[in-house]
This record gives sequence, C-alpha cells and structure tokens, in this order.
Amino acid sequence: MARATQKRKASSGGIGSFLTFDRMVAGQMILLIYWAGLGVIALIGFTVIGAGVGLALREDGVASLLSGTGVGVAGLFIVVVLTLLWRAVCEFYIAVFRISDDLRALRRNDDALFAARSENRAAPQASPMSQQPSLQPSVEPTPQPTQPPLSY
Repeated sequence: MARATQKRKASSGGIGSFLTFDRMVAGQMILLIYWAGLGVIALIGFTVIGAGVGLALREDGVASLLSGTGVGVAGLFIVVVLTLLWRAVCEFYIAVFRISDDLRALRRNDDALFAARSENRAAPQASPMSQQPSLQPSVEPTPQPTQPPLSY
C-alpha cells in the first residue's frame, strides 16, 4: 500500500522555518495578546470605577452614593468576568496550537516507522523452500459450548 504523504525538506531553523510554516509563532504570540487584553480590561475597569466615583460625588445625598457604589460593584464584577473569559479564550488557542504540535510529532514518528517498515520489506528474504516444514501437527482450539441465559 503506497503512502500518499508529501516529503518536505526539513529546514534547519531561522527564516526558512518561518517562511515554510514549520515553526509556528502564534503560540508564542498568545502570551503577548493575553497581556494586551488584560491591559484593555484594566482600562475598562478603571473607567467604570471612575464613573461610579464620579456618580457618587456628583450630588449630595444617599441616592447618588448608592448608585455610585452599585456602578462600582457592577464594574468590578464585569472586570472579573471579562478577565476569566479572556483567560479561557487564550487557553483555548494555546491548547489548539499544542494539539497541532503534538500531531506534527506523531506524523514525524509515523513517517519514520513507515520508512523503517518499507526498508525491511525491500531487504531480501529467505526463500520459502529453504525453510524446514514444521513436524508438529497444528492444533485448532475446540469451541466451547455456550450456556443458555438464566431466567429468573
């Protein structure tokens, strides 16, 4: 059975591996994207907390203090939820890229095994006439009788 894979020349690294997509850089870029996203989430959090403080200080009275506190608490809750969601999204992409790396390693291993097997088949084997026939009779196992199912 012929194998339908393309043989690619393995690059030694550097710009060649970058241009042929042998080495993926997106997995390393996820960390930078993660920190940039956390910076944006922190700016959103500071903005909402500032809006809550501004709302509380805008007028005198308990109503403006309560509404400002509510906006501040809601802002903190939104920041926590956004941080957790952003972390989950980034972990998902990291997992996808790690799966890609694992599949690439499995493909390399499979190609090496296939090459070794094809080399073994190409080697000359002893002719069937030079092998001595076995003097022991072949014994086939006898089938075991099946029991009917138990009924209660």
